[in-house]
Parts: sequence; structure tokens; C-alpha cells
Amino acid sequence: MRQQIGSGSSWEETVGYSRAVRVGNIIEVAGTTAMDGDTLIGKDDLYTQTKFIFQKIDKALQQLGSSLNDVVRTRMFVTNISNWEMAGKAHGEFFAGIKPVTTLLEVKCLINEDLLIEIEATAIIP
Repeated sequence: MRQQIGSGSSWEETVGYSRAVRVGNIIEVAGTTAMDGDTLIGKDDLYTQTKFIFQKIDKALQQLGSSLNDVVRTRMFVTNISNWEMAGKAHGEFFAGIKPVTTLLEVKCLINEDLLIEIEATAIIP
């Protein structure tokens, strides 16, 4: 059985993707940024953007019958690796007791120059 949810972004139709997809007990959450509709949350603040993104990911997981407790992998893409500690700090606040595997990579840029991080997540529901 396949379930998918969207965020309502016009990009989902244009690009042909979903915010999150659940197949069986596995959920994949697409690259998520700190955009709230057309509003950027945490301009120039990697820590704030990261926290907001994890809140968005948790909401998507909940819509598909899961939560952050089921996350087994995160992938964080930052535009400036020298600020990685701020992303790491926020990650730790959400996942200190869960400890999923994670990847943190620097990328040249994201789709909007004010976005400092994009995050993907994988959850497996026991």
C-alpha cells in the first residue's frame, strides 16, 4: 500500500514529487527547507532553519502515522560547512535519544540563496 502527502507547494506538481511517501512501514521525507509557504523562517540563521525543518518533518511523519522516534536516517545539506555545529546542535535537540544515522554535506547552493540547509529523512515504523 502506498500513501503520499503533499505540502501544497506549486513545485510538487511542476516537478512531480510528494512531501513524503509511505510504502508499507517505510516513510521517505523529501528534501525539506525552512520555507513556510512563501515565507522563509530563520533568514541568516542556520540553527533556526534546522529546528523549523525538523518540526516540518515531524508533522509530515505524523500525517503518515509515524513520528521522529521512527527516524533511522537523516541527510543534511548545508551551504556553508563551517557552520555545521548549528545544524548539529538542532539535530541533537530532536534526536539525542533516537540517534539515527546521519549525513552532513556541503552543497554549492540550494534553490533559494537564503536557504542555508535542506534535510531529508527516512523512518521505519516498527
